[in-house]
Amino acid sequence: MKKYSIDFLSSLYTTMYKIRNFEEQGIKLYRQGHIRGYFHPYWGEEAIATGVCSAMNPDDYITSTHRGHGHCLAWGADLNRMFAELLGKKAGYCKGLGGSMHIADYSKGNLGANGIVGSGTPIAVGAALGASIRGEKKVVATFVSDGGSNIGSFLEGLNLAAAWKLPVIFVIENNQYAVSTPIEDSTGETQLYKRGIGFGVESVRIDGNDVLQVYETAKAFVDRCRKGEGPFLIEAVTFRKSGHHVNDPGLYLPKEKVEYYEKHDPLKIGAEYLRNAGLSDEQLAELQDKVMKEIKVAVDFAVKGEEMSKEEFLNFVEGY
Repeated sequence: MKKYSIDFLSSLYTTMYKIRNFEEQGIKLYRQGHIRGYFHPYWGEEAIATGVCSAMNPDDYITSTHRGHGHCLAWGADLNRMFAELLGKKAGYCKGLGGSMHIADYSKGNLGANGIVGSGTPIAVGAALGASIRGEKKVVATFVSDGGSNIGSFLEGLNLAAAWKLPVIFVIENNQYAVSTPIEDSTGETQLYKRGIGFGVESVRIDGNDVLQVYETAKAFVDRCRKGEGPFLIEAVTFRKSGHHVNDPGLYLPKEKVEYYEKHDPLKIGAEYLRNAGLSDEQLAELQDKVMKEIKVAVDFAVKGEEMSKEEFLNFVEGY
């Protein structure tokens, strides 16, 4: 693994720390009754979104999942608008109408989170086809869960991208559970990267909690996609730090696995990279403090924000 500057490592860590604490604040807001509907934390998976998105260009595209806050933030989403969307406020990315599972920003190439499992894949393949037809050197990353990789639309999208050699990177976030079903109970082959090989797609399995391993893998594939060598598949093995959603206590998660991943946490690994590069614990604390101040401001902005009026809502709907 090559050496990286403290600035670059700090950027990676800051993004992961922002995602982690965004989710923690989101859970508090949910408990306080500010957030309606479900809330699926990206706890423990922060290195995947951070590493992949850091390897791409701002004018590329991503598609997300129902557990998509981390993807949006790693792609550069504004904290104020993110919290506002979660709280159903009109300052949110979708005017508060999308909520937790449907955040999108087409102006920045974020083609959207999606409550339908696996459905981001065909959207990503379509975006890649469009970019290819237009002769653009753009890359699309599509995130999908281990459960989502069992869905027909994922496999169909993978096949089509392979047949047409499209610039897509399929990122399977294998957190090992589809809701409460362990992966070994839902598929005969638990090494999910092999699905890509079956379609003629170069595929790898990596440690999804090691942000530099994710970044380096994604960067190599992104560069090759721009040369017309795509698509590629990354299976990033990880583990969510909670149940499937905010009201799921995760009692089915084995104690030994929880303890292992508590030690093998993305933020702990990212912090260790920074310390090895020469950053002091005091400087690390300053990074963390800066993020928490930004989150506090954003939460306050969202809580005090206005919801769309009934008249505005009806006019908005009628406009479509």
